[in-house]
This record gives sequence, C-alpha cells and structure tokens, in this order.
Amino acid sequence: MKTINELGIRQSKTIYWASGIVSICGIIFEVLFGAAGSYILGDGVKQYTLTISLFLTGMGIGASISERVTKNLIPSFIWIEYAIGLIGGLSTFLFFGVTAFLPDGTDAIFLYTITLLVGGLTGLELPILIRKANEIGVTLRKSTARVLFSDYAGGLIGGLLFVFLLRPEFGLVKSAFVVGLINVAVALWVLFYFRKEIKRFRLHLTAGIGFFIILFSGIFWGEEMAFSFEQRLYRDPIVYHEQTDYQQIILTKEQGDVRLFLDGQLQMSSTDEYRYHETLVHPTIAATDSPEKVLVLGGGDGLVLRELWKYDDIESVDLVDLDPAVVDLASTHYDLSRLNENAFEDERVTVHHADAFSFMESVDDFYDVIIVDLPDPNNESLNKLYTLQFYQLLRNALEPGGAIMIQSTSPTFATEVYWTIDHTVQEAGLSTENLHVDVPSFGDWGFVFAQREETDDVFEELSFDVETRFLDEDVLQGLQVFGKDIDREIETQNGEPFEYEPNTLINPILLQMYEKAWVNY
Repeated sequence: MKTINELGIRQSKTIYWASGIVSICGIIFEVLFGAAGSYILGDGVKQYTLTISLFLTGMGIGASISERVTKNLIPSFIWIEYAIGLIGGLSTFLFFGVTAFLPDGTDAIFLYTITLLVGGLTGLELPILIRKANEIGVTLRKSTARVLFSDYAGGLIGGLLFVFLLRPEFGLVKSAFVVGLINVAVALWVLFYFRKEIKRFRLHLTAGIGFFIILFSGIFWGEEMAFSFEQRLYRDPIVYHEQTDYQQIILTKEQGDVRLFLDGQLQMSSTDEYRYHETLVHPTIAATDSPEKVLVLGGGDGLVLRELWKYDDIESVDLVDLDPAVVDLASTHYDLSRLNENAFEDERVTVHHADAFSFMESVDDFYDVIIVDLPDPNNESLNKLYTLQFYQLLRNALEPGGAIMIQSTSPTFATEVYWTIDHTVQEAGLSTENLHVDVPSFGDWGFVFAQREETDDVFEELSFDVETRFLDEDVLQGLQVFGKDIDREIETQNGEPFEYEPNTLINPILLQMYEKAWVNY
C-alpha cells in the first residue's frame, strides 16, 4: 500500500510539473504567433489581437472536445503534446515558406489556422491532466487547484521567457523549434512515469523519439532554410541580418544599391536616399538664424548626420535612436559607414538610446533645429510619436527662431494621413509649411516644416551654401506644389470636405487611417 501511495505521489507531481511546463509552451506559442504576424503581415496591434483571440477560442473549443476524452488519458495527453510540438515547432518555419512561395493572403490564412489549431490542442491539455490528477489525487478540489496553479504560473513564466530570452536570443524560427521540442520532451517524460499502465509503450516511445529528432534538427538547420525563404521576400541578396531586442534588421545589396529594412519595411536605398535627406535637413537649417544646437529623432543610419556635418556653425547634435544595434551597424558596416561618411565619428554628436517620446518628456535643453526622422505611424508605439502631445513636447523644446522638419509619409499614397499629421502639428501651436519630393525607391514622400513664428513664404528667399546632389533654391519652390488630387482640400467619398482631427494618445485616429491608406501598396 505504501508503494502504491508513493507511486501516486510521484505521478501527481509529474502531472503538476507537466501542467506548468506545457502552459509555458502554450503562452510562448501564443505570443510567438502574434510576433510572426506582426513581422510578416504588419500592424502589430491587429495581429496580436487576432492571434490571441483565435488562440483562446481554440482553447475553448479544445476544452469542449476534451469532455469526450474519458479513457486512455495519459496516451491522449502524450499524443496531444506530440501534435503541439510538431505543429507549433514547424509553424514559423512553414509560415516563412508560405509567405515566400504562395499567393498574397495565403500567409494570413495559414497563420490564423495554425493559431486556432495549436490553441485547440492546448485547450485539450489541462482538462485531461485535471481528470488524471483527480484519479490519483487526494481530493478533487486539491488536485484541480494544484493543476490550475501550475498552469497559470507557467503562463507568466512563458511570457517572460519569450520577451527576454527566446525572441532576442533565438529569433522566431528557432524559438518555435525549441518550444516544440520541450512539448515533446514533456510527453516523453510523462510516458516514462506512466509506462506501466500504457499499452504499446514502444510505439509511443519510438514516435516521440522521431518527433524529438525532427525538432532538434530544426534548431540547427531550420533557421538557415527559413532565411532562404525570407530572401525571396527581398529583391536583392541579404548581406546582413540581425534580430535585436526591438526589431529585425536586414541589409541588402545588389550592384551597388544598399537597402536597409527594419521589420521588413524599407528605410532607405543608397541610390536615392540623398533626395530624402537633403529635403529633410537643408531647408530646416537654411530657415534657422543660428543652427548651433540640433536634435535628431531617429536617424540611426547616420545619413541625417552626414548632411548636418556640412555646416560648420553646428556646435552639437543630440541623436535619439531606440535601438543601439542600428547605430552600431551604421558605424561599423562598410557599406553604411561609407554612405554616411563615418558620421558618428564626429565628436559633436551625442547618441541617446531611448524612446523619443520619453526623451522629449525628460529633456531640459532647447534646440535651434529639430529633425524628426522616424518610421511611419503603423503601430501603437510609433503612433504616439505623431500625436498632439508629442508635437507639443517638440514645440516646448524649440528655441525662438528655430525650425522643425518632420518626415510625414506619402501625400500621394496616404493623403489623409499626411494632412492629418500637418493638422496635428498646427494644433500643437506651430505654423507649418509643406513639401513633397519624389524618391524613386519610395515614391512621392512628404514633409511638414514647422516654426513657432508664422511660416508664410519662409522658403521664398532661402539659399543653400553647401554642396547638394539634388536640392537647390529652384527645386525647393517646386517641392511646395501639390496637385489637386493630393492637396489639403480633399473630399470624402460623399463629396463632402474632409474634416481633420488631431491625432492624440487618447484618440489615435492615424492607425486605422494609415492601414486603410496603404492596404493596396
């Protein structure tokens, strides 16, 4: 009798530990699918919302189906773990393959189907474990409570592991293989502890070992194969690839054209980036009486700095870029450092690795020139950098007589977005002027120029005393002309004048507006 009780205690502990470990795997798969969707499909808030909702729905369906599993509980649990391990482990690897080889839209269907399927299998786990724990536990209440505690506590651990270890250290593909391997390992562990009550033990064991070998191999070779899939997403060969704590960095190069991508979004092409950066920098400097102290928000590639260093009057530049890896790449990689002319070696620049909004909230300095070279507002974290509150912080840090230039997406592809940004800047108490320039790798691109003082005709008498490849006084005048189809006075589909509202933290109207504008591009 004592031997039976000791066996029951060991088996109960096995179930509690298994519950905690598989719940860790479940939460990791849940957030991993959201991260993969954000990277490939864009709009992180949308993808996380859909994947979490589908995963939880799947868990509900799985829990409902589990009512029919009343016999062979341990073998059922083992094969559920095998299935989660194999499907979840291969998920992101196959997701990249589907994205690379199948028609647009197939990747989204694949991701959501996998999410629902893995969620359903995850929903089967806990009821089966609770049922088995009740068979061998002391009381129903105690066994159920312990399994639930293991499951919920495991969920917290899983989230922390993904954020601080798996994603930054292993990336999306390898992380999926690692977590899938853990699911299979748990199944084999449970199989060992309950081996005396399992028929056809060797069949279960052989299958588990086979799945383990497949997933273990994926850790070493899956990422390399997925990288070849990812290469098909880019026009040119990838020469540099890094997953940082903040984003994925891709550098491509073909016949001298170096392109930088962050989370799959093109940031610059070496063939025409000068058009963009000259427009961003030189009108702003020329419109400022004494451009001695400059703030650059973004610009980790060093190309804004390259243009700024053409002015001897500049005494100091604070550059704020969240990701140290971008600045390090721009400082050390031959192609980028040659393009930015080793801009970070100048002693006048001080680099701050911080969120631009947080930096502006804490900064005590005032600046003659502020250059805002930030990515488009395509997610919640970037949207806050296009809000009324953020532009008020910029205004408060601007010296009298100073000037701000803000990259503001394309007025051709996202007309309502561009003019809403302009309207939001005006609501912050700044006077604005508008420019747009054709950048072949991007298309027509817009900028909002702002000052505390009235800006009427501010560009009329500007002159450039530095060497440029594209911009001169005559070209600048042409950049102020907007066609009737993309001018401020646009109309709604009903023919009514479009009514602008400011983009705010509480009412982030740019997010849906931006997604709608770019859906066909």
